[in-house]
Amino acid sequence: MTRAQQTISLGLLVSSLYLALFLELIPLPPLIQQQIVPLLPFWALVSFGALLLFRLGWGILTFNDVPEAHKELMQEIDLARADLRNMGVDVD
Repeated sequence: MTRAQQTISLGLLVSSLYLALFLELIPLPPLIQQQIVPLLPFWALVSFGALLLFRLGWGILTFNDVPEAHKELMQEIDLARADLRNMGVDVD
């Protein structure tokens, strides 16, 4: 099973479970049914956004400065500029 199929399957499972809760096919106490279940999609969206912000912050915090990669990238840029100049393109 591919990653896309797994993601779609998980999404269908979660949405089916939420729909069953929302349509009261799964019995819950009235307080939970009326005050918590309608807010679950909003809560899930906010939690997902918080997770993504945490992962972005963690990635920035643990980002390593790699001088070798910078040097290699600058050499590739110089090579591309030289190649474009040979083809008659003004790159400066």
